[in-house]
Amino acid sequence: MAGWRRRGGKGAALAVSVVAHAVAVAVLLGAPVTPAPPEAPSVMVSLVEPPPPPPPPPPAPHDAPKSPVQAPKKPPSPEKPKDTARAAPRSPLRVTQAPVPKDVIPLPASPKPAPARVMGLGEAELTGAATAGSGAGGGGGAAGCDMVRLLQEGLRKNPRARASLMRAHAATVGAGRAPLVWNGDWLRTDGEEGDGLSGLREMIMLEVAFAPAACRAEPMRGLVLISLNDGPGAARFALGGGHWRWSDLLFAKGARR
Repeated sequence: MAGWRRRGGKGAALAVSVVAHAVAVAVLLGAPVTPAPPEAPSVMVSLVEPPPPPPPPPPAPHDAPKSPVQAPKKPPSPEKPKDTARAAPRSPLRVTQAPVPKDVIPLPASPKPAPARVMGLGEAELTGAATAGSGAGGGGGAAGCDMVRLLQEGLRKNPRARASLMRAHAATVGAGRAPLVWNGDWLRTDGEEGDGLSGLREMIMLEVAFAPAACRAEPMRGLVLISLNDGPGAARFALGGGHWRWSDLLFAKGARR
């Protein structure tokens, strides 16, 4: 009997445990199931550069803003320092200008001396003058060099030489006299610019400059007579005087004027 009771207690306990598990399972199965909320759709985001702002309208002429820069003010002039030095004492002597005596005549300034005028030489003055073909003309000179002939022939080839002489000395040549154009300096004639006959002088210097060096260095003495044509009343002129050389004509006064 006691064993049966022990067996009946175990069966009741087992039955109670089964019922309790069944009730728990029924409760779990009968509880409402809450579904999960749906996911939110994805949003596409694109970056766009905003347009530039419109330029401001140009200001009207009367509404132009004034420049904030102002003209600098003129700095005040510095005060002049007071002259503390004393003035120099005045001399007791007075400067007076003596009057010019009435009996004294003032002399004017001496004018520039005028160059020597061209002279016309007659037959007496031309005696002994060297001519073309007369050799060394006045003594000495390089052997085989007749500079008088070289100069005369060179000038005869240029008709401007005779025209220049006749233009300045037609009356002198017509009277049978020979103008002296060089005597150490080129002489001047009225109506011609510079010293000497400008056209004839340049032609003479050109012939001398292109002559041989021995002829240019030929020592001369006295006058030389150059004839620009043959026959009676020929146009002639003279040059020279004292001791000289043909190269002196290139460096005489007025040669580069």
